[in-house]
Amino acid sequence: MLRLLVHAWDLARATGVDERIDHDVHHLVEQLPTFGAALHSSGMFGRRWNRRRAPTSRSASCASWAAVREVIRSSATPGLGHTGPVEPRVDAVHRRPVHRLAKETQPSIRLVQGVGVEDDVHAGATVKHRSRARRDPAKPNLRQVHLIHGELHDELRGRGFDVGPGQMGENVTTRGIDLLALPTGARLRLGPDAVVEVTGLRNPCKQLEGLQTGLMAAVLDRDAAGGLVRKAGVMAVVVAGGEVHPGDEIRVELPAMPHRPLQPV
Repeated sequence: MLRLLVHAWDLARATGVDERIDHDVHHLVEQLPTFGAALHSSGMFGRRWNRRRAPTSRSASCASWAAVREVIRSSATPGLGHTGPVEPRVDAVHRRPVHRLAKETQPSIRLVQGVGVEDDVHAGATVKHRSRARRDPAKPNLRQVHLIHGELHDELRGRGFDVGPGQMGENVTTRGIDLLALPTGARLRLGPDAVVEVTGLRNPCKQLEGLQTGLMAAVLDRDAAGGLVRKAGVMAVVVAGGEVHPGDEIRVELPAMPHRPLQPV
């Protein structure tokens, strides 16, 4: 089914019409079976392709592509990194200068390129998390900034946990963006200046149990194949510094294909 979408893009490019595909492709791929029949019914894709029925003019190609795009648009859900009608934004920001799980909510934080959050205990070019520093203190710090999607807090509160922004140790609480669906190397522009690059998943630790019993298990899950799903946010490094405030827009910049799924760092 995926080749149908790729073929539609290739057709647009070959005929000189708009080849851009909306940012919704990630979730759209999961829904391809729901409109595959509609694409096939045009007679231009898959086994039903008939060369004698191929478009004979640019206008015919454009009309066919317009029809395909309409099918795509009518079937699409919010795209990669976007969870729904809420535009991706910063919900809250946090830092703490000493080692402790919860971070203090701030009116703003400053990100420093190659370092992390100014005046935060985990800022630095080399690893600062104590468990990792004990193993190799000279390793590069891939955990300069911790981000958690605010929707996780909503989920946890719905399950009886009293958890809010900053309490699980994140520097940036987001809204409207599916952080866990991002590929390794995705960049998030936080406000007008700051940019972070996602390095991997936060691996939940037993400190969460000190916050509330059962919390560590609550941020772990299993996918359909039985694989472990870590839901406690993502880690990133700072590639461009700047101030970050609650309410700032978040823009996603995806890396070149092929994308690599996030792994714990």
